Amino acid sequence: MSKVWFVTGSSRGLGRNFVEAALSRGDKVAAAARNTGSLDELVAAYGDAVLPLKLDVTDKAAVFESVKRAKEHFGRLDVIVNNAGYAQMGAIEELTEQHLRDQLETNLYGAVWVIQAALPYLREQGAGHIIQLSSAAGLIAMPLGGAYHVSKWALEALNESLAQEVAGFGIKVTVVEPGGFATRSGKNPDPLNNGHMAEANRVYDGLRQRLAQFAGRQPAGDPAAAAQALLKIVDSDNPPLRVLFGQGFYPMLQQVYADRLKTWADWQDLSAEAHGRLDPRSELSET
Repeated sequence: MSKVWFVTGSSRGLGRNFVEAALSRGDKVAAAARNTGSLDELVAAYGDAVLPLKLDVTDKAAVFESVKRAKEHFGRLDVIVNNAGYAQMGAIEELTEQHLRDQLETNLYGAVWVIQAALPYLREQGAGHIIQLSSAAGLIAMPLGGAYHVSKWALEALNESLAQEVAGFGIKVTVVEPGGFATRSGKNPDPLNNGHMAEANRVYDGLRQRLAQFAGRQPAGDPAAAAQALLKIVDSDNPPLRVLFGQGFYPMLQQVYADRLKTWADWQDLSAEAHGRLDPRSELSET
């Protein structure tokens, strides 16, 4: 049985590859993008199986209208792919308030609006699968990416809560955490050439050079392969809550999580000291 997809950020990058993979196997796709002109060739090739939707996910009303239109057009929604997003780069000291607000408006709030718009339809159906594109940057933090990390870490928590809230309605949630992929617009994300750079403070030039060297050593994945992997996830009866896409970050993540556990263990005596010994009759409080 073919599936109906709703995909944001579908004009390029991984989102475009997801759309193409779904269409090529006979699924139907509501392809949402800020620029739908790039979807013309897909409409020419697949006809009514693809519904282009001009959408800026920061516009809450437009998100709800687009999801509604997709449901009315295809009759149901099976797979919701929250893919729209970008990486704001810059040291914390370099970021402006607008940088932070814009990053969260797109990466976090845009995803929330899509989820809220789709949930009533999925709940009514008693089925559906929400795919959230996060990043390896949602699991670890590196210098010069604070704003991007904030948005992705927030999405990780949001969707972990969501998965528990909607499981009883037959709705599945998977957070996809890609590394770098060689998309048509270049390696994605390319931390030093993505068009979203804060005004540089020269005191961080050394960090920028080291980050560029690290990024250059990371293997770029094949987006077409990522799209095929996503098909396996949406077809699975028991999909993962989280899954890494690509190689290169897994060994780093193993070390990061081992270090966190060790630090917590090393400081357990202080943790117990911080707990103290309250009178059992005392009012419990936390910060």
